[in-house]
Amino acid sequence: MNWHFPFFLVATVTLPSVCSQFNPLSLEELGSDTGIQVFNQIVKSRPHDNIVVSPHGIASVLGMLQLGADGRTKKQLTTVMRYGVNGVGKVLKKINKAIVSKKNKDIVTVANAVFVKNGFKMEVPFVTRNKDVFQCEVRNANFEDPASACDSINVWVRNETRGMIDNLLSPDLLDGVLTRLVLVNAVYFKGLWKSRFQPENTKKRTFVAADGKSYQVPMLAQLSVFRCGKFTL
Repeated sequence: MNWHFPFFLVATVTLPSVCSQFNPLSLEELGSDTGIQVFNQIVKSRPHDNIVVSPHGIASVLGMLQLGADGRTKKQLTTVMRYGVNGVGKVLKKINKAIVSKKNKDIVTVANAVFVKNGFKMEVPFVTRNKDVFQCEVRNANFEDPASACDSINVWVRNETRGMIDNLLSPDLLDGVLTRLVLVNAVYFKGLWKSRFQPENTKKRTFVAADGKSYQVPMLAQLSVFRCGKFTL
């Protein structure tokens, strides 16, 4: 059974100055830790919604921002990500290379882009560094016409997620006067379960939605032993 997981992130980011005590974690654990921090904030603000996040996508967008930040903002981003002042680009480049390696059996693509307001000048080191670390492309957008800018971004997202995300942004999410940059990340994954589900075990079972209503839906099932983890919201 093949599974497609397209993820998309768009960022104009404001971060709370909250960090946990530093612990020596692996690169993968640091990325997941950052994702969980953001996940917790989203869940608190939208307690009745279903939330799915990509930890690597979150880390990538924050990393892109960190490469162009300075002063207090850079310090906050570095503290949250915990890769060190000069380690953000180096670490994320290494992780990204491992994720999209052709040695992997699964299909994984990661795409990043900066949509910049027409005529807005960006610092060359920011553009160069993001291109080197994240293979980030820079595209112009007419934010004074939110509908046009949305179309441009949505077409990019649609292409990078192979049509899985068709229409993400709406014009009301963009401020035609204030918007200067929109940073986007798209992750496409297609692969097989390590422990495959047998089709004959798929049966209709009761699913209770957020509104309390019950629905009969097809559910995969298997009996096995798996490693798991937990975190506190």
